[in-house]
Amino acid sequence: MTRGLILLLAPALFLCHGASGQDGSVVIAEIDGVPLTLSQFDSQRPSALFQARNTFYEAEKKAVQEYIDDLLLERQAKKENLSVDQLLEKHVNSTIAKDPDDGALKIYFEGLDSKETFEEAKPKIVEFIRQRRIAKAKAAYMQAIKSQSTIQFRLEAPRLEMTLKDNHVRGPAGAPVTLVEFADYECPYCQQAQPIVDRLEAEYKGKIAFVYKDYPLPMHPHAQKAAEAARCAGVQGKYWEYHDALLTKKGLEINEMKADAAELGLNSAAFDKCLDSGEQAGPVRASYDEATQKGIEGTPSFFLNGRFLNGMPTYEAMRQAIEEELKRGSSLPSRSAGAGNAR
Repeated sequence: MTRGLILLLAPALFLCHGASGQDGSVVIAEIDGVPLTLSQFDSQRPSALFQARNTFYEAEKKAVQEYIDDLLLERQAKKENLSVDQLLEKHVNSTIAKDPDDGALKIYFEGLDSKETFEEAKPKIVEFIRQRRIAKAKAAYMQAIKSQSTIQFRLEAPRLEMTLKDNHVRGPAGAPVTLVEFADYECPYCQQAQPIVDRLEAEYKGKIAFVYKDYPLPMHPHAQKAAEAARCAGVQGKYWEYHDALLTKKGLEINEMKADAAELGLNSAAFDKCLDSGEQAGPVRASYDEATQKGIEGTPSFFLNGRFLNGMPTYEAMRQAIEEELKRGSSLPSRSAGAGNAR
């Protein structure tokens, strides 16, 4: 059996230049001789440095992953009595396909916006394709090596506390993982992300709770009313049915949303009054304000147990993050009263 590689890494301190106060906290400034500690700052401005800390964490994680790859390659090279370069030549470089012929290269060239002739561009195209193939082959080889080892990352991702007050929650109250999405019903990327969320909810049923937080972007004219409409449906106990319908049908005109409510069997008169009067505009605005306070710049933005997932996560990336949280033994934050119906 291959002996596992376990990496123990202490979490990095984001601010490392402050003096240490009597209570051991980091002093980041003084006002008339009175120290201001990092813990004081974080308690008053919990999200002010979050994005910077998360950017640092992502860079730190990438550097650690590259270091682990180098250690594994060195260990494997010793096993085979080779240098690392010889190891990569044997298992990576020698496995890639031959360079494409001129016919295939010309087809690729025709798709480029270039002022160069084919003969001038050909060496660059060949080198680009070759490097892409090597990168893919190396990634596959590294995965094979990693599968023979036990690798535990001990870097702690920065986390933001998520309030669930006045938000609907789908999933069990005792779920160890909470996935929060700040989203906009008119956002095409949010619509593309929903099938991934649905798949993960089904796969981790009983282990995951999903929370949808409204962040209607100003450039989307229908997003505000769509968010209100979902909450109006929630008043009648059908928030999630209506939420799913909005993302599936994508009809966001007022008459279309009212028709969806009727189709779901809601009391049309009560729903129409709720939507027309702006009864749910306040909670939607509160959710929007929460997003801006947290420094969220776009949709969809996902947080897993308060941990920010950069960019538009793939199913594989989100599944990996969920597995990491389950192993970490995280627990669902306590839900405030009025969090809405869960199922």
